[in-house]
Amino acid sequence: MKDDNKLLYYLGKWSAITEEDEAKIRLAFEPVMVKKRREVLAAGEVCSYLYFVTKGCLRSYYIDMKGGEHIYQIRMDNSWISDLESFFSQRPSRYNMEALEDSNLLRISRERFEELLADIPSLERYFRILFQKAYVNALSRLNATMWESAVDRYNEMLKENPEIFQRVPLVYIASYLGITPESLSRIRRQR
Repeated sequence: MKDDNKLLYYLGKWSAITEEDEAKIRLAFEPVMVKKRREVLAAGEVCSYLYFVTKGCLRSYYIDMKGGEHIYQIRMDNSWISDLESFFSQRPSRYNMEALEDSNLLRISRERFEELLADIPSLERYFRILFQKAYVNALSRLNATMWESAVDRYNEMLKENPEIFQRVPLVYIASYLGITPESLSRIRRQR
């Protein structure tokens, strides 16, 4: 399936899109290929794009005062990644975004995004649902780090996204789960 067809499929899940709308969407999104270990966004830059990952894997992370990396997002095929706070506020991002694999992305600028929503009002529903889900997922993840054990967080990730363990280095998964790599190894051995 072509990259823009994947995007249209996912947009069509929650919104009614006509053939005329499809043409506008194809024009609004720009294809980008990113090599493994290449940055898409550096902390301190304004996040200028929303990215739809058609194939590949990306992470967003921040570096703390001691130089430690903390993974905020890991996104793979057919998912969205961005720093929404920076994208909408147009303030510098706190996050870095990097490809973990050679990746094919479709990106849209804030200006084109706003124009697209004005041209195709049914897309507002899709993005409202998408952003609501992102907000709920962020809260769930925060709550999980406060109230659930590392084993429970690991088991939930394994249930929700088993493929991640074949495609993402364990050190990044440990960071995403908020545990040390040693703790992750111990949890995996006990299964």
